Amino acid sequence: MRRFAALPLVLHALLLAWAVVPARAMADTTAYKCIAANGAVTYQGTPCAHGQRQQVLQLSDDAPAAPSSSPPIDKVSSVATVPPPAPPRPPSAPLPQLYRCTRATDGKPYISSNGHPPPYYAPLAMTGIVPTPIGQNYGGRVSPNAAMIASHYTQVQDQCQAMTPQDTCSTLRDEYDENEKKLQRAFKSDQPPLLKRESELLAQLQQC
Repeated sequence: MRRFAALPLVLHALLLAWAVVPARAMADTTAYKCIAANGAVTYQGTPCAHGQRQQVLQLSDDAPAAPSSSPPIDKVSSVATVPPPAPPRPPSAPLPQLYRCTRATDGKPYISSNGHPPPYYAPLAMTGIVPTPIGQNYGGRVSPNAAMIASHYTQVQDQCQAMTPQDTCSTLRDEYDENEKKLQRAFKSDQPPLLKRESELLAQLQQC
């Protein structure tokens, strides 16, 4: 009788052992109740030995799943942190040839896309140079205002020199920055030409 009274304790110990085994081992939930010829009862996870009566027990796996070590995925934040696709780059354009010119009247420099600016008339007081004979300027023919032009004006021409690609790139970057400042302050109706110039500068700067 004492042998059978200990059966609940044995079964309880067996169930506790099944509760602490690793999760992958608990996939097999079958236990075996083995009764020997002398009436001794044992519980085990393998089939009974030959000569013993066997009773198959199905144990239910109610143990909670082991918590995952990785933090939960926040779907909202994960979607929000995905960077937006980069805007398509504008097609590249050839680097323009720019010229650094010097004004004939006051010697101030300026940037031009024309390396051969046309001559123009300037007051003698601004140039301090000897005037060109008026007859040469008009191909030997004297205009009605020839006397006034000859006495107060003379023909001058600005001098220009081609810029290197490095200087051209530096000038284009400065122009782009200035165009962006104007674009930020411009009214919506004034923005189209500035946006067009922005696109042109971006295309040219790809060659820098």
